[in-house]
Amino acid sequence: MKALQYRKIGGAPELVSVPDPEPGPGQVLLRVTAAGVCHSDIAVMSMPAEALSFPLPFTLGHEGAGTVAALGSGVTGLSVGDAVAVYGPWGCGTCAKCAQGKENYCLRADELGIRPPGLGADGAIAEYMLVDNARHLVPIDGLDPVTTVPLTDAGLTPYHAIKRSVPKLVAGSTAVVIGTGGLGHVAIQLLRAMTPARVVALDVNDDKLALAKQVGAHETVLSDAAAADKVRELTGGLGAEAVFDFVGAPPTTATAAACVAVEGDVTIVGLGGGTVPVGFGAIPYDVAVTSPYWGSRGELIEVLNLARAGAVDVHVETYTLDEAPKAYERLHDGKVNGRAVILPNG
Repeated sequence: MKALQYRKIGGAPELVSVPDPEPGPGQVLLRVTAAGVCHSDIAVMSMPAEALSFPLPFTLGHEGAGTVAALGSGVTGLSVGDAVAVYGPWGCGTCAKCAQGKENYCLRADELGIRPPGLGADGAIAEYMLVDNARHLVPIDGLDPVTTVPLTDAGLTPYHAIKRSVPKLVAGSTAVVIGTGGLGHVAIQLLRAMTPARVVALDVNDDKLALAKQVGAHETVLSDAAAADKVRELTGGLGAEAVFDFVGAPPTTATAAACVAVEGDVTIVGLGGGTVPVGFGAIPYDVAVTSPYWGSRGELIEVLNLARAGAVDVHVETYTLDEAPKAYERLHDGKVNGRAVILPNG
C-alpha cells in the first residue's frame, strides 16, 4: 500500500510503498477514508535527532477516520464496514488516568513505549491503518468523515482546553483565541457553542482573520506587538477571562500574559516553544497558566455530538494521497486556511 512517511531526520515527508498491515489479536484494520495534517507533525519533523524519543521511519497522520476492513481475533463490538474515527492519544488502558478515559495523560505510555499514531507509531496518511485496540475507535454515525476527522485533534484539543475555563466564561466575559488556523478556528466555534463570552480572535494572517469572523469571532485583532493593548481596550482595561494560545511561540505567549484578566486563565496549546513566567507580580493576581494535551476518549464523543448538533463546521482543504507532500508544504508556508485533509482512497 501507499503511505506518507517521515523517514530521516530533517527530511521532507516521503510517499512510499509498504506492506499491507494485518491485524493481530485485539487489533483493528481500517481502510482510511480521511486523515488530517497538523502543525504538530511539522514540529516533530523539525526536531533534532537527540530530541526524538522514537525511531524512524513511521507513517504520518494522527487524525484518522476510516471503515473497518478486518478484525483481529478477540475483537468484539465492531463489524467490517463500520465507519469510525480514531482516538489518537493511545495509552496503556489500565493506569489510573486511562481508567478515567484520559489516555492522553497515561502514566505509563513512556515507560511502555506507547506512541500515538502519526507521532511515533504508524498513522493514518496511508491506504490502510492498524489500530492497536478497539477502544480507540469511536463510531461516526452518519457524520462526513472528511469534516469529522479534524475533530479528533483540531476539535478535541481545543474542547479539552476550553472545558476547564467554562465556569469563568460567563455573560459579559471575554475569551481570546490566538492563532485561528486548524485548531483556532474550531476553538472559536466551540466557545460560541459552549459559552456566552465575547470571542476575540488574533492572527497575523488576514485570510485567517476573515475565517475567524466567518465562524463566529465577535472581534478580530492583528497579532502584533500592540495586540494585548487592543484586547485591553476592548475589555475596558480589564483583560480577558480566558486566553487560548494555539501558536505557543514566545511573542504569542507574551501577548497572552499581557492581556489576561485578574483570576483569568492562560492556556498554552501551541508547540511554538514559548513560556509564561509565573510568580508574584509577573502576571495579574491569581491567573492560572496551563499547557493541556489533547483530550479524553469521553470528550471526543462529546465533540462529535456537538458536530451532530451543527455547532462545529470545520473548514477543510482536501488532497489526494499523491498530493500529501504538497499539503505539508502549504501548511509549513502558512497557506492552509482551516485544516488540510488527505483522502488516501479518494
